[in-house]
This record gives sequence, C-alpha cells and structure tokens, in this order.
Amino acid sequence: MKIALDPYMFRNVPLLELPGLVAELGFEWIELSPREDFNPFFLHPRVDDGTVQKFRKELAAAGVGVSSVLPLYKWSSPDEDERQAAVRYWKRAIRITSDLGVSAMNSEFNGRPEKAATSEGQFWRSLEELLPVFEREGITLALEPHPDDFIEDGHAAVDMIRGINSPLVSFLYCAPHTFHQGNDAPGILKHAGSLTTAVHLADSFDHTGSSGLRYIVNPPGSTVRVHQHLDIGQGEVDFDELFRELAANGFDGTLVSSVFAWEERAKESSRFMRAKIDEYVSRHWS
Repeated sequence: MKIALDPYMFRNVPLLELPGLVAELGFEWIELSPREDFNPFFLHPRVDDGTVQKFRKELAAAGVGVSSVLPLYKWSSPDEDERQAAVRYWKRAIRITSDLGVSAMNSEFNGRPEKAATSEGQFWRSLEELLPVFEREGITLALEPHPDDFIEDGHAAVDMIRGINSPLVSFLYCAPHTFHQGNDAPGILKHAGSLTTAVHLADSFDHTGSSGLRYIVNPPGSTVRVHQHLDIGQGEVDFDELFRELAANGFDGTLVSSVFAWEERAKESSRFMRAKIDEYVSRHWS
C-alpha cells in the first residue's frame, strides 16, 4: 500500500523543491495534481522534457516517488472542439507520466450533468482514442465520479468502469465526495471490490443534512455542488466504516491525503493527515 500526498496546498513551491518538502512532511509518495508549471487545470501541460528529467533527479535525491499523475481535462465535454483539445492534452500528459517512470494516472469523468447522455457519448469517443495510448505506455487509469460531472453517483461510476472492460481502468473512491456519491461508502466499495485502486482522503460535511438547509445558496434551487476537503475529523465522513470496508476488500492500492482547505497551515495539516492515515491503516489492517 502507498500513502501519498496531494501537494495542491503547496502549488506555489517550485516544482524542483517539491520532493524535498514532501519528504520533510513524512510522505514517500506524491500524487501530482494540477499546478500551473506542470499540468494546469483544463490546459495543455506546461513542462518540457528537460524539466521532467530534473524533477526525476530531485525525486530520487529526496527518496520520494510519484504514485500517480492527476490531470483534469474536458474530455467528455459536449463541445467537440473542447473534447478534441482535451484528447491532445491527455496524450502529452500520458507521455510525461511515462517519462517520469510512473505507471498510474487518476482523473475524473468530467462532462456536464445537465447533458449526461451527450457527455457520455463524448467520453466514449475520447476513450476510444486514448485507451490504445494508455495500453502502449503501460499506464493505468483510475476514475472518480466528481460533483458536477455527468456521473456523480458512486454505484453508477463503478458500473461505467466495468463497462469499459479494460484491466487498465479502475475506480477511485473520493472520501470528501461521499455525500455527493450517495452516502454509501461501504456499499460502493463492496460493489467495486478489486476495482478500487486509489482513495482520496479528506473530510466533508453532509450538504444534505438539516433537510437540505445546512448550506443555503442563492438563488434558491441553484445547482451548485458544495463540499469541502478538510482534515479527517473536521467533517462528517465515517472513516472507520470506509477503512473497514477497504480492509475487507483486501485493498492494496494508494491512499492519498487530499486536504485543500488549510493553506495557512498546510504543513501542520499534512503532518496531521499522515498520522491519521497511519492510525486507520494500523487499526483496520492489523
């Protein structure tokens, strides 16, 4: 099992200094999420081959590995120009991942929930182009249902991944999205079984609580998706039931600390999360 840090709260730290910082915080692995000098949100990667090799050297020097690269592209967009651009960005990101010596990528379904059928069609079109590239490079892909994607429900996401019918494509469970996925972590993980290869760990409040009035947004009826990425224990996710089911399923993938809420105390938060993850692993895998 790998325990990784998503260093998004440290995105202003220069890329080549990131491995040393991650090691200082007690992690041996990085999930390389979007950052402006590497793989920006929804845009073509910004890193060149020379910097990729320099980054590899810094990783080796710090004793830190990249568990996965996480790009976010509009590859399920109902807009065909956006979809085609996203496929081009994906191809470069896959090449960079391979050059880093990394064999796993994580991402989201994307698309638009109000145009779910069209988005699904675009997703399949993109996958037809990209799956051979993943196969050629020997890189796996874990997908998560995300709030405001064309698939938000956890059970539906597992079924979609099964329908892809590729040993390279698996399921990522994101704990802070628990209440958008159906608030059924044990059921979703049981349904996924060995398809679950990665888990994002952070806490969140149940936005459906108090008869749906826990968060009041204007205008009434807004389709905004509210959730947080808090330290474990600051929200309402049941981490004992989550880890219990992971252990029962024989999970041996990557656990990622994915807290984004506390940039003003990012180091303290990251160290706390490492200790809490170790505590849950020890409790449920002993």
